[in-house]
Amino acid sequence: MTETQNGDEDFGQLSEPFRRELLVHCYRLLGSVDEAEEVVQDVYLDAWRAYGRFEGRSSLRTWLYRIATRACLKALERSRRRPLPADLGAPETNPKAGLAEPAHEVPWLQPVPDLLFAAAPADPAAVVVRRQTMRLALIGALQQLPPRQRAVLILRDVLQWRTTEVAELLEMTPAAVNSALQRARAQVPLEEDSLTEPAEPRQRALLDRYVTAFETADVDQLVAVLTQDARWEMPPIPTWFEGRDTVLAFLGRQMPIVGPAELVPTAANGQPAFAVYSRGRDGARRPHALHVLTVTDEGVSRIVAFHGSALFPLFGL
Repeated sequence: MTETQNGDEDFGQLSEPFRRELLVHCYRLLGSVDEAEEVVQDVYLDAWRAYGRFEGRSSLRTWLYRIATRACLKALERSRRRPLPADLGAPETNPKAGLAEPAHEVPWLQPVPDLLFAAAPADPAAVVVRRQTMRLALIGALQQLPPRQRAVLILRDVLQWRTTEVAELLEMTPAAVNSALQRARAQVPLEEDSLTEPAEPRQRALLDRYVTAFETADVDQLVAVLTQDARWEMPPIPTWFEGRDTVLAFLGRQMPIVGPAELVPTAANGQPAFAVYSRGRDGARRPHALHVLTVTDEGVSRIVAFHGSALFPLFGL
């Protein structure tokens, strides 16, 4: 066996365990699972080509994160921010108003299935941190930051890199890193994102009622499920609603149109989610939307209903 073959095998064996966490890192930066997977493929190809020059002055994991971060920042130079509807304007206050046309030209934020990042460390605290730093609202907030601020915040507050390490990677001074971190924290305070979730029996009851409401087209079931400030979003439709009464009034008009549905549980961004299938008059089951729920101690506070079937294969549906 040649020295090159030995090097190839060493790289594959040593680097493969980091592939999933690098995908998570790139997703946090890019807000897209599709783009993150493409970047990670390129990262592994670039790293394989450069492995012979890897001197071991840092760990292989750190070296791969350096390559991945630079690749993401390069990708962000030619892409637009990925929003959710609430990032684009004020909520619609009239539940009887017509919906805006789907904005397919907008590069919407994508949810990520838990299966892609569920292989977390055995440490329970690390599992909690990983789930909290993957929440859809947080990923959406990160996308509103300039790319370098985004990278600084993730490297410092999520990955716990030292200021000097971040400065070297991003070719910034330590003072510039600290300044960027301060501005990023002012917009996206990660330490305040620890959502208070209800106890398991309470959450199970809320989710059961949610399923019943949509499967029977009974909007009254949602009265005890949604919080007073509940939010309903429907990408790629820019229109969104806020406030339980407004959301219920909107759904009261929409549910009879969609008709009885079937909900299949899944999980996205560490949150409960449901694949919603509608049934036509012919009885056929058709993908309708993917609902990602934010569940607090008071109830369901936010539903992002990703319309269409595009995300279903990503979730194995």
